[in-house]
Amino acid sequence: MSAARQSQARPWLTLIGIGEDGADGLASPARALIAGASLVAGGSRHLHLAAPLIRGETLAWPKPMTDAYPAILARAGSDVVVLASGDPYCFGVGSALAALIPAAEIACIPAPSAFALAAARLGWAQQDLTTISFCGRPLEAIVPLLHPGARVLALSADASTPGAVARLLVERGFGPSMLHVMEALGGPRERVRSGLARSGVPADIGPLNLLAAELAASPDAVVLPLAPGLPDALFENDGQLTKQEVRAMTLAALAPCPGELLWDIGAGSGAVSIEWCLRGRGTRALAVEARPDRAARAARNALSLGAVAVDIVAGRAPSVLAGLPPPDAAFIGGGLQGEGVLDATWAALRPGGRLVANAVALDTQGLLFDAQARFGGTLSRIAVERLDQIGTMRAFRPAMAVVQWAVTKRG
Repeated sequence: MSAARQSQARPWLTLIGIGEDGADGLASPARALIAGASLVAGGSRHLHLAAPLIRGETLAWPKPMTDAYPAILARAGSDVVVLASGDPYCFGVGSALAALIPAAEIACIPAPSAFALAAARLGWAQQDLTTISFCGRPLEAIVPLLHPGARVLALSADASTPGAVARLLVERGFGPSMLHVMEALGGPRERVRSGLARSGVPADIGPLNLLAAELAASPDAVVLPLAPGLPDALFENDGQLTKQEVRAMTLAALAPCPGELLWDIGAGSGAVSIEWCLRGRGTRALAVEARPDRAARAARNALSLGAVAVDIVAGRAPSVLAGLPPPDAAFIGGGLQGEGVLDATWAALRPGGRLVANAVALDTQGLLFDAQARFGGTLSRIAVERLDQIGTMRAFRPAMAVVQWAVTKRG
């Protein structure tokens, strides 16, 4: 659904955060706005909490919730209230509605978020922890956050989430982590229970809960470092894999920044896309792969490593590239030999975007020499040698050298 009608010039939509203490916890301005609204929308729980104040019509969120947005937009100019848990702009409905309605038409009265309440209960400084939501997101999204000593606050999708997270932590070698299951924070039914992940969680957890984790690792824990160049063994592959050292140099040349989109053409195992998405907040990748088995393998790798912003695009470039959102950076690995792939990628690249291409075979290396002559950029030859055993002796065995072309699109 696209945004931005012409502004009505005054706030007619008010987003009001409501806690588990219901109407009693709302300040006078919020109470008056709810009482005076012609329409009050929100989850069934929110509407129940605010019921003593509501005088107008109500609209409970359908599934999907977006089906209710036209009804809200149709009331533009009249007084409408949308209720949300805590802070509407913290993993809430606020950002979705702000994409549809001009900012001048929206007012917001937030309540303390679940994260703020949890940090207050535990005595944790919010600036020193990481927050995540499992609502509509796979549990594996927590994998990149699994670092010894880190603290994480996670919004649960339902009552089963804490147990599932505890099992995932044990599988990843983080069984010694301390988990705090925090239910119905801020209300009369508030409850906080703590224990080690390896000990499991209580069986009677309510659906409205938050999970706080103090991460501790066992010696066999799988920890994803912040630096690029993850070990090759972390990626399921059939040999179509940009090797660790070359991958680290490739990521350095691609220079990911928060919120940017990568095209990974000829993705193979998906390693470059995955590492791109692990490097910065909001980074996204489209992993283009012609072979169905490799596309499926890349999807499994992305989920296993928590790179949930990798989307697989099954098909052969350049035809499959048509209609994709333009990239901020592009990597061409296994797809370089396809006719027209390089030109189509260059044409789609945003101004200021980076294109990096790697080649091993002399035939494809020649394409990079031609491309550098046409578009500029730099050519580098990357040679890696690893220690190996030769009989009873040891020697460095060279891998096949890789020619890398890196260029920034100007204008």
